[in-house]
Amino acid sequence: MSLPPGFLDDLRTRTSLSQVVGRKVIWDTRKSNQAKGDMWAPCPFHQEKTASFHVDDRKGFYYCFGCHAKGDAISFVRETENVDFMEAVRILAQEAGMPMPERDPQAQAKADHRDELAEVMEMAVRHFRLRLQSAAGGAARDYLQGRGLNAETRDRFEIGFAPAAWQDLWDHLTGRGVTEKQILACGLAKPGRKNGRPYDTFRGRIMFPIRDPRGRCIAFGGRALDPEEDAKYLNSPETELFDKSRTLYNHGPAREAAGKGQPLIVAEGYMDVITLGAAGFDAAVAPLGTAVTEAQLAHLWRISDEPVIALDGDEAGLRAAHRVIDTALPLLEAGKSLRFAILPENTDPDDLIRAEGPAAVRALVGSALPMVQLLWQRETAGRSFDSPERRAALDQKLRAKIGLIRDPSIRSHYGQAIKDLRWKLFNPRQGPAAKARGGRWQPIPGARAGTKSSLLVTAGDGVRDHLREAVILATLAGTPEACGGFESGLETLECRDATHARLRDLLLLHANEGKDALEAAISAALGTQALEKLRALPHVAITPAIRRPGDAELAHKTVAEELEKIAADRGLKAEVSEAAEDLSGVADEAVTWRLSEAARVRDNALRSIGEDRIEYETGDNGARMNRREREAFENLLGRIGFDKPGS
Repeated sequence: MSLPPGFLDDLRTRTSLSQVVGRKVIWDTRKSNQAKGDMWAPCPFHQEKTASFHVDDRKGFYYCFGCHAKGDAISFVRETENVDFMEAVRILAQEAGMPMPERDPQAQAKADHRDELAEVMEMAVRHFRLRLQSAAGGAARDYLQGRGLNAETRDRFEIGFAPAAWQDLWDHLTGRGVTEKQILACGLAKPGRKNGRPYDTFRGRIMFPIRDPRGRCIAFGGRALDPEEDAKYLNSPETELFDKSRTLYNHGPAREAAGKGQPLIVAEGYMDVITLGAAGFDAAVAPLGTAVTEAQLAHLWRISDEPVIALDGDEAGLRAAHRVIDTALPLLEAGKSLRFAILPENTDPDDLIRAEGPAAVRALVGSALPMVQLLWQRETAGRSFDSPERRAALDQKLRAKIGLIRDPSIRSHYGQAIKDLRWKLFNPRQGPAAKARGGRWQPIPGARAGTKSSLLVTAGDGVRDHLREAVILATLAGTPEACGGFESGLETLECRDATHARLRDLLLLHANEGKDALEAAISAALGTQALEKLRALPHVAITPAIRRPGDAELAHKTVAEELEKIAADRGLKAEVSEAAEDLSGVADEAVTWRLSEAARVRDNALRSIGEDRIEYETGDNGARMNRREREAFENLLGRIGFDKPGS
């Protein structure tokens, strides 16, 4: 039914939200100011002792600072009275003395038809429940008793039984005046073949009524008693009342229980929900034999900010969890997410409760994993990342998944969480700096002892690398958006200087948060002058990328060149170090070839970048340092009987 323009605005104007809410709460007189329409009370949607539920009577909105429920008078009536939108409008209009507009005749006829079908479904519920108590239902009762479902639980969930007869329900309904067309429209029977008599949809099955949030029976689920039956579980077909993709089993009772503070648990099937309910976990729901859909997620998030997806720990259960993640990622909003409680393999909630009691379920739900953790496990479990190519493939997959998140803030936080997990995987050793930061970032181990004591390092003492590191760090601090392509290079940057190492860590942690956030983090960790001092160094200040912050292309080129120089130089140093360790007084042809090749690669790298002697105009000291390193290298080659490069 459509309402005329202005009707809802007029209704809200005539309605006092504080009066509507006041029927369900007790106002906190100390916090409330009735003259200003500023009212406070304990929240009616979740259990609490403090008054965190706020009503702004002038604006006509409420908000709970505890469970984040919010809305207007219409939404409040919908949630507290368990009615649909039009019924809530009707209730408020009646209270405000406003006549409801005349309904569209076609819409009225459609609504009346749905009400008739719902009544037929209730007749079927009563019939199936009676059949369970009859002699024909003995085997079904025994099965349910064996599953731990006593008479009280069977009555609570209105469990019934459909005998293994072709027209048992059909005869019952037609005998009470229900038309054939109505029975078929409810999905309770199927048309007979070759114009034969229709036959019951459910035969020889334990029956579970499926109700909508308003409590109307809209479908059935049936579990076969015969183990040879092809379909163990069977749902009603899609009808005017039933859309499987938009329905949750036990929706209404679970919403009420969650409103009282119970955790919302999403189980796999009817029996799981019933078993959980019998054990005291009343806020349990289940999808109807399919993966959780977007519409079902929307229902779940209206009930709870963080539903707990409880799935079996076998391969099928994990696949189902992964499908839920893929569906949920684009829909995430601030405060709305999922957690995952993975049961032991080949164990369902019934098995767990029988073996260890309800406390085991509470512990499992309490330790449920956040969605980002399960996303990480899916891409890393059982795999080796012992090569750059495999790590790059992992990064690519994770970036693609995170890219599905529409909310930029959540996307940023997911990226940071994945970075933290990645560092823990690839850098498991904790250092003092990592402990100071709560273990979030694991520093890369320094150079091995042999490299540190080699002739080249001793001669130059790492001065040239220190200068290059300064340029890299200053460039990325000024243009943090260029940092994304150099995470691996930064992680392997040794940074013997403690300030450089700390700045490197801060870049890795905060570059994706933007320049302002990055500079604030650097100032907090290293002082407000740290970046200015770095940028003021002569060899840094003359770098074009420093003078043009924000130029991502120039920053990318500069950092790439400096990392290439460092890699080429350190490759030579490593070869010299290994050669010094391997030599035993006799020249080895393989060793000398390795040294010559490393020197050639290093010289080519420097020449290709335009560094014939040394970059950044470091002056005579830099040039002498460069010569000293080369002389040390040539002396080592002379000791082992190999010609100097270029001779």
